Amino acid sequence: MTEAAPHPSAVIVGPTEQREQPPATARARVGAFELRWHADAPAALVVPASAFAGRAAIGLVEVFTADEQRARTSQAYWRSAVGERLRVQGSTVTTEDDGTRAVVVQADATSGIEVRTTLTAPRGTAAIRIENEVRNAGREPFVVTAVSSATIGIGHTADDLDRTRWGTAASEWLAEDRWSEVPLRSLLPDIALPFHAQDARGHAGLTSHGAWSSGEHVPAGYLIREDGEALAWQIETSAGWHADLCQTRDGAVLALLGPTDLEHQFAHELLPGETFTAVPVALAASPHSRDESIAELTRYRRWLRGTAGEQKLPVVYNDFMNTLMGQPTTEKLLPLVRRAAEAGVEVFCIDAGWFADPAIGDWWSTVGEWREAPARFPDGGLRRVIDAILDAGMAPGLWLEPEVVGVDSPAAASLPDEAFFQRFGRRVQEDRRYHLDFRHPAARAHLDATVDHLVEEYGIRYLKLDYNINPGAGTDHLATAAGDGLLAHTRAFRDWLVRVQQRHPSLRVENCSSGAMRADYALLAVTHLQSTSDQQDYRLYPPIAASAPASILPEQCGNWAYPERGMTDEETVFTLVTGLSGRLYLSGFLDELRPDQRARVAEAVALHKQLRDGLREATPFWPLGLPEWDAGTVCLGLHTEDGDLLFVWDRDAAPARFTIPGVSAAEVLFPSRAASWGLAPGPAGLDVSTPAGLGARVLRVNRG
Repeated sequence: MTEAAPHPSAVIVGPTEQREQPPATARARVGAFELRWHADAPAALVVPASAFAGRAAIGLVEVFTADEQRARTSQAYWRSAVGERLRVQGSTVTTEDDGTRAVVVQADATSGIEVRTTLTAPRGTAAIRIENEVRNAGREPFVVTAVSSATIGIGHTADDLDRTRWGTAASEWLAEDRWSEVPLRSLLPDIALPFHAQDARGHAGLTSHGAWSSGEHVPAGYLIREDGEALAWQIETSAGWHADLCQTRDGAVLALLGPTDLEHQFAHELLPGETFTAVPVALAASPHSRDESIAELTRYRRWLRGTAGEQKLPVVYNDFMNTLMGQPTTEKLLPLVRRAAEAGVEVFCIDAGWFADPAIGDWWSTVGEWREAPARFPDGGLRRVIDAILDAGMAPGLWLEPEVVGVDSPAAASLPDEAFFQRFGRRVQEDRRYHLDFRHPAARAHLDATVDHLVEEYGIRYLKLDYNINPGAGTDHLATAAGDGLLAHTRAFRDWLVRVQQRHPSLRVENCSSGAMRADYALLAVTHLQSTSDQQDYRLYPPIAASAPASILPEQCGNWAYPERGMTDEETVFTLVTGLSGRLYLSGFLDELRPDQRARVAEAVALHKQLRDGLREATPFWPLGLPEWDAGTVCLGLHTEDGDLLFVWDRDAAPARFTIPGVSAAEVLFPSRAASWGLAPGPAGLDVSTPAGLGARVLRVNRG
């Protein structure tokens, strides 16, 4: 381990003499990025090799308070009064086995605010993680209303904006990860700023709402110049976040933030000596392409998961999707257990409803006690089904929704009001449910007892943790504002997840939220798998599955495959290819399938077991571009150590012909012995022809 001097020196050589001078600009290199500052300016983040990403005139950190907002009026999260006055007090750069870490401390002499920024560049990536801690070093309290986790310049002239595009993903229930690119000028119009000799006052951006961090927009995106140079980003929180764009006379500014006053009802009071930790963010740079910048973020996400990335990747069957739909019974489950084991499944997860008496019907408002419903499991109870799963050689799993308590649940009366989200002194209710506040010990103890009981009494080894309500702005109980309470809860919930898995090392935890409505790397860094959607129509799933690896690791993309008896062979293959394109997440009435369909399922499971370890190092690419929602042809590529894989879906009813650029040859891995697709090398790439009807294939390809 080596440590650099607090202020890296610079040597200035004059025309007639050579001598050491005070540095005009101090620098601290952190991986592919560099911090720059001088005595009269705050620290800025640049990419030294880039003429696109980073500008020394744009300070890295902006701090907005209730007392002082901007130094110059605008609607953007840039040029805060405190941020413009920050000056570097000291810095260190440390090199370790896993990467480089820089710490820079800045202070504002007027307000007494200090900001300690930690930048970490994992070895082997062109990505950087940025964490800011704001400290009240003054004598009076102040209220933080927003902190930029990272602010970085884009381009160096107004003309650079003409050649830049903004890539983001819209998201909603059943239609997650819908990526698109728009010209940056469609968001930041050319308004002749040099002529006016001023920076702009407008802005554009993305905002989350409530606790579904990816419910409207995925908390990740990129900027790309027409020559291919790209800067990708992600924001790591399950609470509020905002990505903000504005323009200056000499380019643009990207600001990444956690919760804010205007967008999320956030404020946090700091007494003298207290600190507030802003939401972490990551940036990844590529001089070549969007796909390469996303590949850098992919490598970063693996680093972020640490040893969790070494976990085994079992094939999971779940009884919910297009199958029992929250109404499991012993009679319905036992045939599914047998067929899942025959197919080669390794984890059998019993989904929602196992805790609800069938006589209730709609059990939505009754959840929260998490004890089995004896009427669902006569003649041996749930233990009988668990034993059948174990006897079949599979690990048992169960569904939980830990953060909610139904208004009709006994737990709603037994837990104190302080253990729930509150607004203005009353519990927050959303669709007949209350929301637990994991800052409170009673809330944590309730779920600790639940998990311990399930693991120790039933031998549960897999938990699917769902999250099906959005409680709004948050809780103002013991918080400066509702958004402050929400952020604190999400951090407490994440800590709880870590402690549960430390207590039960054999337990694997799936992150689910009405599909992928809360898919962020605050949670995905400490969980095993992410359900990518609740989409039940197998024809609509491919663009979700193909796009998900842009924001979720391939080995964490739980893509549902749910064959059903009425499907043709090609339709059965179609849904199985969707599952194979990430982590195969199997469902469906396997006991009702035809023998030929069961053979297809077993074939898919066997192939997945061959490919799954390669997912740990795979990086995604999209030879046909990130798919539009209604695209007839959808294609996802994965670079793996064993070669490149393509997952191709043809959604046109008529025969189709298309070319996959950059591919010279292909081998069909799945399915075997099926109607052939035409695969021939052509001048522009691999020429593909398909017969009429839906179809999908898994290909191993040669690039070039």
